Amino acid sequence: MFTLKSLPYAAEALAPHISGRTMNLHHGKHHQAYIDNLNKLIEGTAYEKMELEDIIKETHGKEDLVSIFNNAGQVYNHFFFWESLRPAQETINVPADLLTQIDRDFGSFEKMAEQFKAVALSQFGSGWTWLALEEDKLKIIKAPNGEPAFLKGAKPLLALDVWEHSYYLDYENRRAEYVDAVLNHLFNWDFAARNAIS
Repeated sequence: MFTLKSLPYAAEALAPHISGRTMNLHHGKHHQAYIDNLNKLIEGTAYEKMELEDIIKETHGKEDLVSIFNNAGQVYNHFFFWESLRPAQETINVPADLLTQIDRDFGSFEKMAEQFKAVALSQFGSGWTWLALEEDKLKIIKAPNGEPAFLKGAKPLLALDVWEHSYYLDYENRRAEYVDAVLNHLFNWDFAARNAIS
């Protein structure tokens, strides 16, 4: 059975870009609900003993297991999202090796950020935007609802939640401002670099 891990920083640490109120609701209510739902759905089944990624792979594309898949995907994605963020910072510090790869695959950090924002804004409705590695090349991937990037054959490095509950209290319907705030102040580039070499 799965449990909600503590955030790797205080709920208020992302302010002023994401408020403590949003984080408490997002982490303590939304993420907790996905975990509670998943635990109820898998109790007494073969999935109860499986790792989260294996549950997602085993239930993907199966209509009779869509509720398990949706909740498992959201549990995984949120765990990844919390690690993708770090306390608010004014200066973006991307580890040298990752920055070299970004320059190689996108032309510059600025071009990568522009593409990331465009992809995040193009996701219709709820979903996720990922910086990921696909065959040793960095790519920006969008996925609907709770679908993780690894189902597209990519290795996730960073995740951005673009469901409205992740930003509506702070930005209302201004998703573009939320995406800019995360790109410019909150992404954990050290976490992305570790994922790139792991």
